[in-house]
Amino acid sequence: MSSDLKVFLTGASSGIGWALAEHYAAQGALLGVCARRRDALQSLAANWPEQISSYPLDVTDVASLRAAAGDFIGRVGVPDVVIANAGVSVGTLTECAEDVEVIRRVMDVNFFGMVATFAPFVGELRRAGRGRLVGIASLAGVRGLPGAEAYSASKAAAISYLESLRLELRGSGVRVVTIAPGYIRTPMTAANRFPMPFLMSAEAAAPRFARAIARGRSYVVVPWQMAPLGKLLRLLPNALYDRVFARAPRKPRASG
Repeated sequence: MSSDLKVFLTGASSGIGWALAEHYAAQGALLGVCARRRDALQSLAANWPEQISSYPLDVTDVASLRAAAGDFIGRVGVPDVVIANAGVSVGTLTECAEDVEVIRRVMDVNFFGMVATFAPFVGELRRAGRGRLVGIASLAGVRGLPGAEAYSASKAAAISYLESLRLELRGSGVRVVTIAPGYIRTPMTAANRFPMPFLMSAEAAAPRFARAIARGRSYVVVPWQMAPLGKLLRLLPNALYDRVFARAPRKPRASG
């Protein structure tokens, strides 16, 4: 990997984002990292003071993201890789009135936040004729899961959005990469009260993500053992899918 690689990354304060930031920094990359938690970002940047610029912000704040993107480009140039990783996950139930705003927040962060992350960079990358736009989706977006209306919907939206963007940028030199993780050990999955097959640490997942990004793969599942499940879920007829998954374990609700 070239030591002059430039990476802009959201959701960098923990989990997959933190692991990706450390992976790229260890390879000599220059990074712009974003997250809401200022203290965590400062801690990350302190590990790599010559390589990391930190931007405490919420990815639903379009103006702040645009300002961060402009500052990063001004400091180091147009990035080679932009990773929209920020995300939230919590169980939701539409029948619960208090969950309506939770559902809105999940959609705002996981889907709209991805759009807002890419928006300041698409034109710059197109003009440069190169680069990677990377969206962290989820296998949970392949089919709707019970008790996860917001999370499944947000990741399904992300997958379709990334596919549309990939077509939009075809032939421009800019690759759009969709990464659909299975179970990765992060603070987000720590709340799960059910078995998680092929659970992988974020530190082990990060180099796999980076290889897929470098290759410009259009869609990749990590860990690979979950890929057949993703294909099977797409093919199952509704009657069979409903029978199998109606009683699937649910993620705890924020207010539950």
